[in-house]
Amino acid sequence: MKNHSPDLTKTFPRSPYETLGGMVHLPRMTDKARAKQAGQLGEYIYPCPLDQGLLAFLEIDAETFFERVNQQNDDELAHWIQETGAKRTEAEVREWNTTFLSHAPLDDETKARFLKMRAEIAPERSDVTTWVDLIELDEGRPVPLRTI
Repeated sequence: MKNHSPDLTKTFPRSPYETLGGMVHLPRMTDKARAKQAGQLGEYIYPCPLDQGLLAFLEIDAETFFERVNQQNDDELAHWIQETGAKRTEAEVREWNTTFLSHAPLDDETKARFLKMRAEIAPERSDVTTWVDLIELDEGRPVPLRTI
């Protein structure tokens, strides 16, 4: 096999901050897709709403990505995405990355769910307002204190 399928019943996928081919979240989505194929997804979801956002930006169908992810290592996969997906400029990728990393709950229902999760994970961290930072805290990675 050309890639590593993490067992997400025992460990976490890579951080949403990690990049592959210049895109944040791609390594994490790759880990989840590979774990799903290996039957080791645990409580994670592929494709979750964050995955779906990245796939939409790339203009790659979730099932097509899922079928391809185990055929290539990370670098080969990134090259395939550049060849197959939407042709994005570096500026478009930077803008997407910034938007993705700053994504916060948009409506009352998701905000209530977010606040409940944050209260369970780190009630003292009212500075955490993005989904990515909440994921980081939940998985035990450090999140710098933010000035509100």
